[in-house]
Amino acid sequence: MILSLHELEPNQEADFFARLTEKEPAKTKEGKPYLWVTFRDAHREVRFPVWSETAVYKEFKTLKSGMYCKLRAVYRVTPKFGTQLDILRIRPVEPGDEQDGFNETLLYPAAALPADKMFDELQALSAAYIGKGKLLQIVTKILKEYRMTLLTGVASRQHHHNYIGGLLEHTLSVTKIAAAIADHYHQFCPERAKDISKPLTIAGAVLHDIGKVREYEPALGSHVHSAAGELIGHAVLGRDIFREAAAEFELEPDICTHLEHIILSHQRFPDWGAAKPPMSLEAMIVHHADSCDALCGCFWNIFSQDTTENELTGKKNVIGYPLLKPK
Repeated sequence: MILSLHELEPNQEADFFARLTEKEPAKTKEGKPYLWVTFRDAHREVRFPVWSETAVYKEFKTLKSGMYCKLRAVYRVTPKFGTQLDILRIRPVEPGDEQDGFNETLLYPAAALPADKMFDELQALSAAYIGKGKLLQIVTKILKEYRMTLLTGVASRQHHHNYIGGLLEHTLSVTKIAAAIADHYHQFCPERAKDISKPLTIAGAVLHDIGKVREYEPALGSHVHSAAGELIGHAVLGRDIFREAAAEFELEPDICTHLEHIILSHQRFPDWGAAKPPMSLEAMIVHHADSCDALCGCFWNIFSQDTTENELTGKKNVIGYPLLKPK
């Protein structure tokens, strides 16, 4: 009987299909080679070492990250090392495995909300806040051109929204947060309302991560950086996408420069990929909206991967310190 990886109970042995998302060579303190490997389906990820003295170690020589595999394994949950797989057999997926239930789309996590509805909502928000004119035409042109990549792309490799539709979900969430902040200050400080441009804020939020459509390889839920993604980064790639789309509309130069600044500065720190820190109210709002949503995504990822029974998570995570688990 073939099950799904996420259906396995502790100490259960079964055949199942999974995607090999990581294969990283390493060495022990004594210099013995081993591998860090990660397998996952849509609802569970298991990362564990494969020791060189095990019989299955040699099987990984022909396996590459991104491959779909059929495994027979025992699912383990240990207090010290978390979830693991004791692999008994493994091979790449072969023609005919579809008859046993193999479906590659079931091996990728996906956003909870329907992608089409999120895309429609993002377009509606753009129209409501940006208003009619060249800026909306540019934003609409970009959204339509990269629609399919937005529907299936990831927002990051590991840290947050790293699933099909994650880029679109993150973009929509950032845009709604930025809109709420802009609305708040327009209502709370009406005398300063003119200081915050809602059209620029929302256009910047919609486009802040658009460079990620080129940062990752064009494949379903790809977590693999393209050469341009590694060498240039999504902030500059996003600025380029905006420039290309804006070229035919003769948008006012100061608006172009300001929107490019929002895209280039949304990560704030050079180590994170920002060319400049946020230097306008609109850029600052987009940065904090992006940071808030990304951190929420990080927290939820950490909660979902933590296997301890304590009130707090372990401290070995991307944040670097324990987190209080939701009750």
